[in-house]
Amino acid sequence: MKLKHRITGPEEGLPVILVHGLFGQGRNLGALARRIAKDRPVVTVDLRNHGESPHSAEHDYPAMAADLAELIRDLGGRADVAGHSMGGKTAMVLALKHPELLRRLVVMDIAPLAYSHSQSHLIDAMQSLDLSTIERRSQADAALRGLIPEAGIRAFLLQSLEIKPGQSKWRLNLPVLKERMSALVGWPSDLPRNSFHGPVMALAGAESDYVQAEGQAALREYFPQVRIVTLKNAGHWLHADAPEAVANSLDAFLNAQ
Repeated sequence: MKLKHRITGPEEGLPVILVHGLFGQGRNLGALARRIAKDRPVVTVDLRNHGESPHSAEHDYPAMAADLAELIRDLGGRADVAGHSMGGKTAMVLALKHPELLRRLVVMDIAPLAYSHSQSHLIDAMQSLDLSTIERRSQADAALRGLIPEAGIRAFLLQSLEIKPGQSKWRLNLPVLKERMSALVGWPSDLPRNSFHGPVMALAGAESDYVQAEGQAALREYFPQVRIVTLKNAGHWLHADAPEAVANSLDAFLNAQ
């Protein structure tokens, strides 16, 4: 599947591909892209069923990894990849299945294991909106407030709402994302261990519970060479909570000699 993507910075050089998480889109990582796009192109991508990329009834990690593999081949055949949450799992699957396509890998606040949480309640909330009545983002925000009390989460989700009088729509393929939720919070069981031998860095938010002892052990099982870095004052959305620390960490790691 051809993914919608945007390139920041120079055209020449080994590209860095930034991969967003569930309910996100490439533009969410635009500020990070601008911070690290000094001497090489930085590509922000919309995964399938998100942003401006095509919708599909298939939505699991092997499929998303195959999409990224196609993009990397189109961009020259090799790249550094940094992914957050769902994007981090996609990047790990890509590295394990197609190690020849990656030079370096960054995984942001996620581990290669199955989680017990579900985000289906957020999909239910988004699907409850009567989009035919929505003409302003503030209307949608007010309508969601009773179901999603956290203002930051509402603001994040509403970035994927395209508002046109009488024609407002979600860019997210909500029915498929809900149907495939177990696969998204899960982890494929048939992947090889230690098949990617390039440098790997895992960034974890100190205030997040996504990468605790079990997650760190899983990271080392699949990527024995991984360096795990915990960022202070950052939760799961570490690139929003600690943008300077994330940008500096990526810049140092991706451009190390």
